[in-house]
Formats: sequence, structure tokens, C-alpha cells
Amino acid sequence: MLSGTPPFPRLLLLTALLGGPAVADDLFIDNQDLPQVLTATRLKQSAAGVPGSMTVLDSQLIRASGARDIPELLRLVPGMMIGYGASNQPTVNYHGSNVSEARRMQVLIDGRSVYRAGLATVDWSDIPVALEDIERIEVFRGPNTVSYGANALMAVVNILTRSPADSQGTRLKLSRGADGVNDFYASQGLGWEGGDLRLSMSGQEDDGFDHDQSGADYRDSRRLNRINLSVLQQLASNQTLEWQLAAKEGSNQRPYTYQPVFPYVTARGNNADVKAKDYAGSLRWNIDFNDQHSLYVQGSAQHFDRQQVWRACDAALSFSPALTRLWQLDSNYAEQVARNIVNPPANSNPALQALRDQVKTQWDSQGGSQVVCGDVDQSTRETRYDLEIQDTLSLTDNLRLLSGANFRYDQADSQTYFNGTLSDQTWRLFGQLEWRADEHWIIQGGTMFEDSRLSGSSLTPRLAVNYLITPRHGLRAVYSEAVRSPDMFENNVNWSYTVNNLSPYQPGLGRGEYFVKTRGPGDLDQERMRSRELGYNGSFSEIGLNLDLKVFYDEISGMISEPLRNNQYIASNSNKARFSGSEPQLDWRLGQRDRLRLTYAYVDAWASNRNDSEASARNSGSAGWLRDWGDGWSSALFYYGDDALNQYRYERVDLRLAKRLRIRRSNLELAALWQQRLDDEPITLAQNRYDSRQRLSVSAELEF
Repeated sequence: MLSGTPPFPRLLLLTALLGGPAVADDLFIDNQDLPQVLTATRLKQSAAGVPGSMTVLDSQLIRASGARDIPELLRLVPGMMIGYGASNQPTVNYHGSNVSEARRMQVLIDGRSVYRAGLATVDWSDIPVALEDIERIEVFRGPNTVSYGANALMAVVNILTRSPADSQGTRLKLSRGADGVNDFYASQGLGWEGGDLRLSMSGQEDDGFDHDQSGADYRDSRRLNRINLSVLQQLASNQTLEWQLAAKEGSNQRPYTYQPVFPYVTARGNNADVKAKDYAGSLRWNIDFNDQHSLYVQGSAQHFDRQQVWRACDAALSFSPALTRLWQLDSNYAEQVARNIVNPPANSNPALQALRDQVKTQWDSQGGSQVVCGDVDQSTRETRYDLEIQDTLSLTDNLRLLSGANFRYDQADSQTYFNGTLSDQTWRLFGQLEWRADEHWIIQGGTMFEDSRLSGSSLTPRLAVNYLITPRHGLRAVYSEAVRSPDMFENNVNWSYTVNNLSPYQPGLGRGEYFVKTRGPGDLDQERMRSRELGYNGSFSEIGLNLDLKVFYDEISGMISEPLRNNQYIASNSNKARFSGSEPQLDWRLGQRDRLRLTYAYVDAWASNRNDSEASARNSGSAGWLRDWGDGWSSALFYYGDDALNQYRYERVDLRLAKRLRIRRSNLELAALWQQRLDDEPITLAQNRYDSRQRLSVSAELEF
């Protein structure tokens, strides 16, 4: 019907048709409070005035989804690619890039980053916060280095927990289900004059995937326990103090995956399980000088500890100094010699040929039968200290300025990856300016200057123009630049294995240095992104409909796409990628009982590196229907799907039924969640498989 109408006039016509009575009113007199979001610019803004695309997962959605972890929740965000690496470890990417290494998103818990700078990753299964403690998750879908620094290259996930003032009383929850699901949650909230506190404890267990592509049992279960303390203290009428403590411990099973380099050596050894311990604390002082001026100072500290010691076997020749020297001179040739040791290829270089002959002689003298086993230690420890100050000032009724500074110290400690300890210091200065030129036009600009001792400095800008048709309906045009700094591992890795407790023992071989040694280039540049976006956000208050539409074109240059492995790892800035497409998002509250939610993403992705190009689904999305049936009954029906993530289709339907009972002064909710896969594909990787396409779990939650 409107095939000849350009896109934005269509939106204006749609606004006029659906907005009817609201549009007829004074454009900028609105009696209803507009919902506010914070993550886009650090300023509180209405969705129609944000310089980018936002998705908010509120507490109702979080509960109704029945999700056990944050990656499952993020399936409700258009453009999010949710997969699994080996051993049941979730990976989350926005639009795409390497499926097994999610390096390009910033993840925050109440302003504290949980991105691990040492090994360039987010441990999604180990994030030390329970879903029951989360008030909402705000996702900024697009580059936001301007607000949050390097690593906010493609998106920002901001996890906002419930205020202790909203957590009074006792809350207990138990969940049981297929695949060994065994979860619990317990919290106690209390208040006093001028203060509130919440203490929560939670735990999760599951058995992971059932079998691999060959039908063998898959060793990848997870177990974790968490404790969280959150306190809010009113210091004065205009000052508050917030502090949080979090601790988590757990274990993640890992199968034995080492493959001997030398022929005739049988793969045997112990599984490489990981024991994880995380600790975090933060303190934030908020001051409201007046309605136009506020300031906060926040400090945080956190520690990541991953203990991984396992036993592996290979030929004793793996510890040969001659082979080590050959690897240092020419790693490709050294591997050819090792893998073809019975008849290693010759080399025209005299030095390489001489080392090749030494290695061959050593192999022959051992008869090719000497195998040794030893303990491999891949443990890592990472520590971060962060201090930030932010000032928000309304210069006039139409002009707001946000400015701030940040200092962060990161340290990574690993004998295997860094041959000891490596540290980095980062300084940031950032600013945002919002100018309401008149009642229709908003012009916003921001910039971030960042200087890292290991990665150098960068300056990233963003410029956005929003046109408000009414306060609830806005068009936007955004141009932004962003960077991602190479992390310690990528740029400065000093990877080598000292293998202990070698057996059978030989003189001089109680411990040994494995011949493969990898060094980072040390001079990697930052990845750089340029993003263009056109969009519309509208709230049709008369019918309870919220709509967001986005079209985008993003380019990333200087990408570091090589997988993080100690074998032919050659990091470079030689890769690039391009993403274009569209994302509609609809949230419709159909009266008091029903809520309909739809998301879709069309992503046309191209990447010079195959690992990046295979991690984008061209079509993906979700659909949800939440229904309150009355008399304490409620239901939620969700569909999740993508056409090809890493070449595998994924489609699933979830149905959650819940009954809420009032028992004296307590509330009891009983719920059941049924998950049904609509396809028979593995999840992301060929070895990630379940025995059944159906999964059932039940939960009971008591509040008093």
C-alpha cells in the first residue's frame, strides 16, 4: 500500500495514524513521565532522544523468560549472536566477529567492567551476579567508546541491580531440571534509618552438553556459588553512599584435548578442569548539589583467579633444546620436522638443516618410543583497580554537559602466558554535550580521550542529531567512531610451558620447557570502527506500543582475528569487516494482561577472515507473548531463532507457566519451563550436542 513512500515519511504517517489523540495535543506537553535510559551517554534520556539504539530487558522480562544466565537473556536483543565455544562456555557477539572469542563488547555491573583485559574475554558463565538481583539490563546496540572507552567497540551491556531499598524481606528460590540443573537463590534485605542492605547467596549447577559429534560423553559440567552484598546509605539530604561486595567460586570441567605433536604417541592424560574464584568490591559517593548539578566518585577493585593444572603426554623430544631453537628460528619448519620426524623434510638453510639433523639423531637414539608425561599449568590471575569521577551540569535549560575522568590499573599474572606478571595503566577523559536547539531538534556530541601504557592513545568522537516529532517520537542520525585496544594476551603474550613432575624420570628431565614458544608482536595497533545509523523510536502511549527501527552501516579496520592458541599464532592488524542491515524492535502492552514483544535483525556481514564471517547470522530474532490469566496464573511463550550461526541453524520455543499463591503474609510462586528445539543441529560447534530436543525445569520461589 505504501510501496512508493520513502522510509522516513512512512514513519511520520504511521505516527499520525497510530498516535491520533496524542499527536493532536500540544506537542511538548506530556502528562505522563517518559521512561528514562542511562547507558547511551551516561545522561538520563528518553528513548526518543538517545543517540543510538537501545534495548531494555526489564525485571518482568527477566522473570518471564526463565533464563538461567545472562547470555540466554540476550537472545531477546536484536542483533545479538549467542553461541557456545567448546566446553559449554557461552559466547556473545553483537552482529558477529570471531565466534569463540567475544572481544568487542563492554560488559558492566553497576558501572564496574567485568571484561578481562589480560586474556581479552568476558567469562559469561562466571559473572558474579544472580539474575534475581538484577533490576534491568540496558543494551546499547552500537559502538560506544565515547562513553565507556576501548572495548565498547560494537555494543555495551549494562547490568543494573536492584536497589537494596527495593529488596526488603526474605526471598528463597530452588530450581531443578534436565541436564543436571540444580540452582538456588536466597536473599535477605533489611533497612534502618537512612540505610538499606541486601545480602544474597546463589548457586548454579548443570551437566552441560550430553555428547560430541562422535557420540562420546562430553565432559563440560559447570558449578558455581556466589555471595553478594549491596548497601545504600543516605549521608545527607543530597548525598548517598553505595557499596557492593561480590565473591564467586566454582569449577568448569574441560575435556582432555591435547594432541601429541610427534607420531606414534598416544593421546592420554588428565582432564583440564578450571577452578575459578572472583572477588569484587566497589564504593560510590553521589552528590546532588541542586537540580541542575550532580557529581559522583566511584572506586572499584576486582580479582579474577583461574586455576588450571592438567597432565599431558608427548615424546621426550618435545623438550629438546635443539628443537626449541629450531622453533625460534622458523616455527613452521619446526612443526613440519616434529610431525614428520621419521622422515623430516630437508631445508636449504644450513643452520636450520643442522638443527633438523640434531633433532632427528635424538629421535633415532630414543627409538621413537620414549614418552613422558607431566603437569601443565595454565593458571591465570588478573587484578583491576578503577577510579572514576563524573560531573553532570545543566548549563541552561537547553544545554547539558557531562564530563569525567577515569584511571584504571590492570595486572595479569601467569607463568604460562606472560612468563610472570604484566601490567597496564589507562587514563581516560570523556565528555558529552546535549543541546536542545528548540522543542524539536537535539544535537549531541561526545568524545573520549584514552591513553594506555601498552596500547597508546586514541581520540574517538560521536555526533548525533535527533528530531523529536513529539516527546515520544524521534528520528535520529548518528555517526560515531570507536576503537578496541589490543589486550595483553594479543599484543604482549609470552607463551611457553614449563612442564613439572615429568615421568618416567630421567636425569635433567624432572621438569622441562616445551619446545613451542609464542611471543606477541608488541606493536599491534588499535582496531578502528566507523559507524553510521539512521533510526526511529516511538512510544504510542494510547495503545501501549513501543517501537524502535534501525538501519546501520559499520566498518571495522585493523581487526585482530587470529584465534588465541599456542601454535602458529601470528597476531596482526591485517583483517577487516563490514556489517550493514536493519533491526526492528517492538514491545506492545495489550491492556493489563498481555504483552507482545518482537525483535528481528537482518545482518549483511563480510569479513576478510573466515573466522569472523562465519559468526554472523543473516536473519535472527525473537518473539514473546506474556499473559496474566488472573487468579495468580501467568504464562510466557518465547521463540528464538537464527538461520546460520557458524553454519548451524538454531530455533527454540520456550513455554513458562507459573502459579502465584498467597500464604498468610508470604508469596509462593511455582513455575515450570519447557524448552523445545525445532531443529536437530549442534549449537555453534559440531561437538555441542544434546541427547534430546526437549528440556524441562521447575522452580519454587518464596517471598516473605
